[in-house]
Amino acid sequence: MLRHLLPRIGNLPPGPRNAITDVAGVTVGHCTLDAQEVQTGVTVVCPHAGDLFRDRVPAAAVVLNGFGKSVGLVQVEELGLLETPIALTNTFSVAAVAEAQIRQCIAVNPETGRGLPTVNPLVFECNDGFLNDIQRMAVTEQHYLQACAQAGVDVEEGSVGAGRGMSSFGLKGGIGTASRRVPAPGGGEHIVGALVLANYGKLPQLVMAGHAIGARLASSLTPAAAEPEKGSIILLIATDAPLDARQLRRLALRAGAGLARTGSVFGHGSGDIALAFSTAYTVPQQADAPMPAVAMLHDGLIDGLFQAVVDSTEQAIIHALCGARAVTGRNGHQRRALADLLPDGPGGFHQPTTAAP
Repeated sequence: MLRHLLPRIGNLPPGPRNAITDVAGVTVGHCTLDAQEVQTGVTVVCPHAGDLFRDRVPAAAVVLNGFGKSVGLVQVEELGLLETPIALTNTFSVAAVAEAQIRQCIAVNPETGRGLPTVNPLVFECNDGFLNDIQRMAVTEQHYLQACAQAGVDVEEGSVGAGRGMSSFGLKGGIGTASRRVPAPGGGEHIVGALVLANYGKLPQLVMAGHAIGARLASSLTPAAAEPEKGSIILLIATDAPLDARQLRRLALRAGAGLARTGSVFGHGSGDIALAFSTAYTVPQQADAPMPAVAMLHDGLIDGLFQAVVDSTEQAIIHALCGARAVTGRNGHQRRALADLLPDGPGGFHQPTTAAP
């Protein structure tokens, strides 16, 4: 579905790309594996183009529901810093991607773990096992490096990268992104961008731009057996506003409000994790390097950023669902594309000509 057919969430204007890469310096790359039973991949978000191990960015994460197997969150919580790109992949490929991040850091900084501190890899995951033969553990170091090499400002959405095998609301899920512009104190503006890996939700609960379309869609499709929520979603927030880790945690928490707008109840089996980072300054790895002297945004002026997080998160989820193409994968399992059922946008849908698998 073309983006211009979709509603814009909220009153804040989007950035020029309506993507997380509207935050200056942020890039996104994908590596997609599409080979019959293997439907998976890697997506990376790079906060800046330099050496993240040497020049770290402030960050914080919030676990909305902890049914997940991510790597690196403990140190992010303790230090409030990122020192690798943020990687997204499937559940059983976390170890391979984390090892790839460690090797990538060592290649640039040979004293890592010797004369220099160890590096903290950061890998988030969702379970794509319905469409992807997850037991093959098909993702390798080269796939992670390929995603990094292809990182740029134009972000492909839907069934790509880590989103290739993901499902949402019983339909095809995947990667989505959006951004919002917020007036800054004293003039100018700040940018808030969101990127999601959507792999959550039960169809009857789906709400899109205020339209409770899930129940209508569910009534038109072959009923699925009742089962608990088994999906997950990763919510990444970037901003150029000068915030510390405490404030970034507050931003990350607001991503949950955008998620809830779409009908999520943070189900028992859903790993729902949000992370926010700022590109306004970097923190050196070396203790003898000068620390940044940055005037942080006052907490009393942060509400505009909160609104931008909520709206861009909801918008990114809509983009993920509507940008995803139908995929057939493991054992012939299929996920239909929401765009095929909603040709005129979330305000209407048409009856499918064949029953959903």
